[in-house]
Amino acid sequence: MTATLTLKRLELIRELIPQNSTVGLLVNPDNQDVLQEIEHVAGSTGQSLEVALARNLDDLEPAFTQLVSAQVGAVLVSNDAFFLSQRVQLVALAKRHSLPASYEWREFPAVGGLMSYGPSLPGTYQKIGTYAARILKGAQPSDLPIQQPTEFNLVINSATARSLGIHIPPTLIARADEVIE
Repeated sequence: MTATLTLKRLELIRELIPQNSTVGLLVNPDNQDVLQEIEHVAGSTGQSLEVALARNLDDLEPAFTQLVSAQVGAVLVSNDAFFLSQRVQLVALAKRHSLPASYEWREFPAVGGLMSYGPSLPGTYQKIGTYAARILKGAQPSDLPIQQPTEFNLVINSATARSLGIHIPPTLIARADEVIE
């Protein structure tokens, strides 16, 4: 679902920046599936995208420097466990470079990121727990249905938007599931 979510996040962040702006994508090069999906997104939108790669802490600052040098108007941080674990650092880098950034999980705007669109991590963990319980009770994993998230949340941090000088359109606020003041 990453490609679909990336397209939606791209659409949402484009509502906040000038239409002709290049959007940057921060991607972990160890996540080949995401890299392939990003290529699909770039090809299907025809929009200018700048990809920066980071697989560890030492790569984060150079990746943001690359994005700033490319004069991107915003950054989409891809779905990656490493990025989630470094959310405080990523939000701080976006803020220091005055880059609007969109993330997949609510945990980013909760620590000062601009916006997120994606499934709920607690909801996902609850489903994983349910599956684990069923397996521990004797169910065969191959007999369990594949489940995908069915609820996606748009979270906007209005304080971060104000600090970046971004006006959030009322139509976007109306679609938000949560607005963090």
